Order: sequence, then C-alpha cells, then structure tokens
Amino acid sequence: MNEEEVSLKKEENLKDKVSRTEALALNESEESIQQCPCCTGKHKNREDKEYRDLMNRLKRIEGQVRGVEGMLEKNAYCIDILMQVSAITSALNSFNKELLSNHMRSCVTDNIREGNDEVIDELVATLQKLMK
Repeated sequence: MNEEEVSLKKEENLKDKVSRTEALALNESEESIQQCPCCTGKHKNREDKEYRDLMNRLKRIEGQVRGVEGMLEKNAYCIDILMQVSAITSALNSFNKELLSNHMRSCVTDNIREGNDEVIDELVATLQKLMK
C-alpha cells in the first residue's frame, strides 16, 4: 500500500468509528427518552401553528420567570414578586388548558376512533393529577 491508500484507509476507519459513535449516542438518547420517569414514551407530531403557539407561550413564561429572578436580585418588595409569580402560575395554567384542549381534539379523538378506549382512562388519570 502506498501512502495515499494508507491515508484513505485511515480516513475510512475514522468515519466508520464516528458513525458508530453517533449511532450509539443516538440509541442512548432514544433510550434515555423512553426511560425518563416523567415521559410515557409516546410522541405527537404537532402542526406548525400548534407548535409555534405553544412555544410562544412558553417563551413568554420563560421571560416572566427571568423577570422575577431579576426582581429578586434587585431586592424587590415581596408582594411585587408574589404578584409576578401569580401571573406566571396563571400563564402556566393557560398553557396547560391549551395543550389539554389540543390533546383532546387530536390524540384522544384519534385513539377513540381507532378503538383504543384506554386513552380515556389515561385522560381521567391526567385530569385527576392536574386538579389536585
């Protein structure tokens, strides 16, 4: 083998190692998502508008939380902080209502149409958790 062939062989081996490493990392990532105790392992492909609307709500809430952090750093009055936290709680509740509404209109109805009535039990359990 000449130097060029050796170099190409080394490059191929390196690419193969990188590909295997990427594949292992992807598998570990997928496994960690499925093994996450807070996730069911189910997925939903959201329409662009639904995704954008939900993300916009979360970004606004994130900004509110940063604002409270800034208030705390500036030694703002307790009542002022409490009012802002109350607004954040309200915004999170609105986010949950929107997400739940979307879930019922899509996931729940689709599952019922497909004959999967277990989704009703899942919904009832979720509502009980949300209403504690």
